[in-house]
Amino acid sequence: MTDAAQISLRPAQPADAAAIAALFTDEGYPAGPSDIVARLENFSTPESRVIVAEHDEAILGFIAVHAMARFEHDDLILRILALVVDAGARERGVGRALMGEAERIGLELGAAFVELTAGHHRPEARHLYESLGYDSTVTAYLRKKL
Repeated sequence: MTDAAQISLRPAQPADAAAIAALFTDEGYPAGPSDIVARLENFSTPESRVIVAEHDEAILGFIAVHAMARFEHDDLILRILALVVDAGARERGVGRALMGEAERIGLELGAAFVELTAGHHRPEARHLYESLGYDSTVTAYLRKKL
């Protein structure tokens, strides 16, 4: 397949919507291309970005990030809202490359740290994040459906 040196990263474009929708749907989050086009519009700000990883014009994965101010401190955090890598491209450095780009964006924006959510049902994702130095003991995640 490919290795990290052959992966290129770039901002997602509307033409990528079908590939992103397929990746997202395969991961258990059904979405159509028109849904993704609308989301890309929402994420085309300096604080919000969607980055794709590609090789030979094939989308291998994507990451969506958003920087926001914290109220309890006078700084920003960069939140990773989605990270999906094609099942056939996993273990080849795509996720690491996308996480590195997220961290680069965070530094560019002056974020104090990066945060993300990793479900217990995705141990391979949790392993990736922990191998990159993310501390899985610092938060409790609570949610209520509205």
